[in-house]
Amino acid sequence: MRQPAHTTVDSPVGPLTLVARDGALTGLYMYEQRHRPEPETFGHRDDDAEPFPAAREQLAEYFAGTRREFDLPLAASGTPFQQRVWAALREIPYGGTTSYGELAERIGSPGAARAVGLANGRNPIGIVVPCHRVVGSTGALTGYGGGIETKRALLDAERGDDLTLFGAAVVGAAEVSASG
Repeated sequence: MRQPAHTTVDSPVGPLTLVARDGALTGLYMYEQRHRPEPETFGHRDDDAEPFPAAREQLAEYFAGTRREFDLPLAASGTPFQQRVWAALREIPYGGTTSYGELAERIGSPGAARAVGLANGRNPIGIVVPCHRVVGSTGALTGYGGGIETKRALLDAERGDDLTLFGAAVVGAAEVSASG
């Protein structure tokens, strides 16, 4: 197993640190994120390590509103329960939301909404593994490692509620300038 490598990607929600090991994405962290590992664990900087070129391109497409799902090799480290939660997060459709309780039922652990919330909060690959799509039982925005405002921004952009949020208006799959 090789040492991890990292790169930084500018995004509309601030700089994102991507971490990879053996060609798979193991982390995507916002600058001010709860549970962000210490930077020395990210390994050496290598902007061209796999899968960083594809990740940069797919993130740019996501923020432009033209990508709804990510197709990257992932290798998040976590408990079997966390892995089940993180896999279920990837099934929440773009622009959609689900509650912690619904997610608990979906993974076969009804009544484990709090445990699902804890696992959701420990998701090491934000945005790509869309933990921002999980909301409270009433639909209210609840905790997010990158901050509630970032969660709101991501959800609004996916729903098309704020079409100029990321500096471009999106109509269907076509991108037009924010002033257009």
